[in-house]
Amino acid sequence: MVKLDETLTMLKELTDAKGIPGNEREVREVMRKYIEPFADEITNDGLGSLIAKKVGKEGGPKIMVAGHLDEVGFMITQIDDKGFLRFQPVGGWWGQVMLAQRVTIVTRKGDVTGIIGSKPPHILSAEARKKPVEIKDMFIDIGASSREEATEWGIRPGDMVVPYFEFTVMNNEKMLLAKAWDNRIGCAIAIDVLRQLKGVDHPNVVYGVGNVQEEVGLRGAKTATYKIQPDIGFAVDVGIAGDTPGISEREAMSKMGKGPQVVVYDASLVAHKGLRDLVTDTADELNIPYQFESIPGGGTDAGSIHLTHNGVPAMAITIATRYIHSHAAMLHRDDYENAVKLIVEVIKRLDRETVDKITFE
Repeated sequence: MVKLDETLTMLKELTDAKGIPGNEREVREVMRKYIEPFADEITNDGLGSLIAKKVGKEGGPKIMVAGHLDEVGFMITQIDDKGFLRFQPVGGWWGQVMLAQRVTIVTRKGDVTGIIGSKPPHILSAEARKKPVEIKDMFIDIGASSREEATEWGIRPGDMVVPYFEFTVMNNEKMLLAKAWDNRIGCAIAIDVLRQLKGVDHPNVVYGVGNVQEEVGLRGAKTATYKIQPDIGFAVDVGIAGDTPGISEREAMSKMGKGPQVVVYDASLVAHKGLRDLVTDTADELNIPYQFESIPGGGTDAGSIHLTHNGVPAMAITIATRYIHSHAAMLHRDDYENAVKLIVEVIKRLDRETVDKITFE
């Protein structure tokens, strides 16, 4: 078993924390614990996004580096008379990764273990067995015998359900497996950016942010950005890793371990050209590896950041990750560390003259 260093301990605590959209308190407390030593001030917006402020130069440009606190999960909607739970996905799920997976229901009385079930294939027709089970036909089994027993254990409609998975360092110790990399890795990047700026001269005011409710429409990014009113915005998130069997480079080019992804286009944002050029020029100058990525579907918090207030030059820097929106995802530690290094070096260059030039480019 690998001994966890300080960084791995932080990543474990962030990914182990439970927090679907609208239920991010536990994650926010972990992020606050780790970012507070490097911040001058911690505030929240009205929805619960965490905003950590680090002043380099008072009155300098405001730079927002935002991950999102929430993970995809489920919400209990009904308890049937036999004690089985019906649920609603919160965030995007592919039904084929859900069946027979262990989950944790978070109740007022404590956590309850369950498993996602469906009608067994042995009693289905040959034709029905060929079709994926639809999410609406699944249920959660907690071993209760009745609605009354489930209720007695604390289960109520509206309770949060999260995947159960243990943070794991793989045999290749650069490969890290965990639930909720989407997007606890973005929260970790925001923490480490402020950590690396501690005691460093920089010409601006940096905000490390943990937004809420990204998975249901980039919601917390709108309110946090409105409160901060930044001059420049970075969303840090996961991206698609194109290095598993069956994926062509045309579908997804990025490889794990080859550097953070500079997202030039997604369904929520066309990356700001001036900001993108500064990022890639900085990486080229310092020999920091990076990869270009475009994602025709989906988006990041940069999609909300750039449309807030008067408009904000913004882009997404992401980490190539396998198996996102499932119980366990995998990423490469080097990509995480290079993302932090790149963003820190870009921030050092974002003085007022450079920001004004970017804004009007």
